Amino acid sequence: MIKRKQILVVEDEIITAMDIQNRLINLGYDVPEIVCSGEEAIIKVKENKPDLVLMDINLNSEMDGIEAASKIHSFSDIPVIYLTAYSDDIILARAKITEPYAYLIKPFKDRELQINIEIAFYKYTMEKKIKESYETIREKNQWLVATIESVGDAVIATDQKGTIQLMNPMAEALTGWKQNEALGKPLPSIFNIISGNIGEKIEDPITKANRSDVFYGLADHTVLVTKDGMKRQVDIIGSTIKIDGTNIIGFVFIFDDVTWRTRIDM
Repeated sequence: MIKRKQILVVEDEIITAMDIQNRLINLGYDVPEIVCSGEEAIIKVKENKPDLVLMDINLNSEMDGIEAASKIHSFSDIPVIYLTAYSDDIILARAKITEPYAYLIKPFKDRELQINIEIAFYKYTMEKKIKESYETIREKNQWLVATIESVGDAVIATDQKGTIQLMNPMAEALTGWKQNEALGKPLPSIFNIISGNIGEKIEDPITKANRSDVFYGLADHTVLVTKDGMKRQVDIIGSTIKIDGTNIIGFVFIFDDVTWRTRIDM
């Protein structure tokens, strides 16, 4: 059995409130009680956790509907639809701050009431799913960033245009650039690599990763020129970053200093 959505009606005109309650019940919603003040509305939302609040803006109490909705939103994301007999610009400007899901101008028809309620439920459901998806992505990104920052190799990641989006501490140490200096800059301006062999051109790492998907090495002797002009021989692995295995959203480059290897060979 499908559970009926529970709606809290906040209306200080008792006859109007009972009329709205009966209309909502006839439309298939559950309205166990009605309240006539903002203070009562806050208490009932905390106690009963309804699915939606129909809130009259103009309440004959110390707290009007807008203030009550604002206080409700401080502890709950429950959808609120405002009821009002007026369309005063000042009142509506105040109401917008509380981000209501809809406004209903009295008098309204049953069909208008139902449509606005169902749209509010749909918007609430979609926003909740988006929020949950965002939280999942954020948690995964935090885990990924923490992992990248802790690895022993230098790592630089870019977007699909080659703009730097991430550098770990080892990459900072080898290039001489801090991440906050490098973010948003094109890869070549930070990851300045040349061939150690005179006259030999070195392929752009973005171009090679785009063509090969994954590569190891760019030249026989790849040299990284640091921010202060020092030269380090490096080994480089480059790869595309893809979504669903097809859409390229960026590139990642892992490199380490192998200058010591050259000294041993000598």
